[in-house]
Amino acid sequence: MTPDQLTERLTLCGTAPDSELAALVKEAGLEQIGAVLADEVLFRCDEPVNTTPVDIALEILHGGETHRVVLRMVPGTPIRVLDGGDTSAVIRRHLRIELSDLVQRLYGPLHRQHSGDFTDIFLPDRPENLSELPDILKATHQAGGTLLSGCTSEAPGLGSLSVKYGSDKWASFHWYTQHYENHFAKYRDRPVRVLEIGIGGYAADLGGPSLKMWKRYFHRGMIFGLDLFDKSALNQNRLNALTGDQGNPEGLRELAEKYGPFDIIIDDGSHENEHVRVSFDALFPYVKPGGLYVIEDLQTAYWPRFGGTPGPVTAPDTSVGLLKRLVDDLHYAEFDPKPESRSLTQQQVIGVHTYHNIAFIEKGVNGETSIPAWMDDEAWKALGAITPEEGRLEGESR
Repeated sequence: MTPDQLTERLTLCGTAPDSELAALVKEAGLEQIGAVLADEVLFRCDEPVNTTPVDIALEILHGGETHRVVLRMVPGTPIRVLDGGDTSAVIRRHLRIELSDLVQRLYGPLHRQHSGDFTDIFLPDRPENLSELPDILKATHQAGGTLLSGCTSEAPGLGSLSVKYGSDKWASFHWYTQHYENHFAKYRDRPVRVLEIGIGGYAADLGGPSLKMWKRYFHRGMIFGLDLFDKSALNQNRLNALTGDQGNPEGLRELAEKYGPFDIIIDDGSHENEHVRVSFDALFPYVKPGGLYVIEDLQTAYWPRFGGTPGPVTAPDTSVGLLKRLVDDLHYAEFDPKPESRSLTQQQVIGVHTYHNIAFIEKGVNGETSIPAWMDDEAWKALGAITPEEGRLEGESR
């Protein structure tokens, strides 16, 4: 079993019967599962604020076995996992939890109440210098709070997460996260698969801030990023950086066959209008029914250097032109004459929501019909709903 397969199965255990988790432990072992969970906890933890360094042991229990991870929390630095043979550890606190409870905390439903699932051993040993006791007590309490902040599926809103991880999707050139919150809320508790085109980063900066934001927001999600350059150094549990060209439709389809289908696809790539259209045509078939395809930075539809058209009306081959075409496809049932056969988007686009420089395209079954063709003026008169000569609804004010 690959690490990705193990991680994905663990996310599903958050809402599955305990027998599923027991079977997974038997197959993969507590040590391997415990390591994945510890990585997840560390990713979700707030920055340490304890005033002095503190070592805490997180102990995961299952069937008489214990997987122990010792965490060193130093203010102003990332939390460090101590090697099992490190004799420098002075453990100030043991936090113990059953495996099933921790899986529920991390991958279970949002807003689930958790109480009484940790066993806490606070300051197991007497400090050598009691004059330091006030500082030790305060720092140990703060460090414990930091660890507990990572043992939950709850997370701040996307605006806060955008700032935390350094994404420009909020309070920057863009104000996208308010729209993402509206459209992504219903997916947040699901084991979604998300693909974002464009990882970002320049020179030595690998980028990936929005991928981390999505990973934290979708606590059960598998997150994939696509970039022209190799960003695989970003890979971690539930986050994979893939290499590919969004202007290559065959490569996009191969990627989608391997890693899809996806619940959500976000195009934050080159913003070249041709690439936007190529990516949509190649990848929309791999969006699950009920899913979303998002296109960012629509401003380039008006920028000639990106293949856009200046002026108030965009050309059909721009990103905005694509959206206009999708609005027409959404209303194919109103065409006269009706199309003999429907295109994929006429069959499957059920909503196009546009905001300043961003659009959300919903996928489903576009099966709504139109007014029957035989409804002529005589039929409308029979209904008493419209006076054709006046072209108004009966009873409507003049």
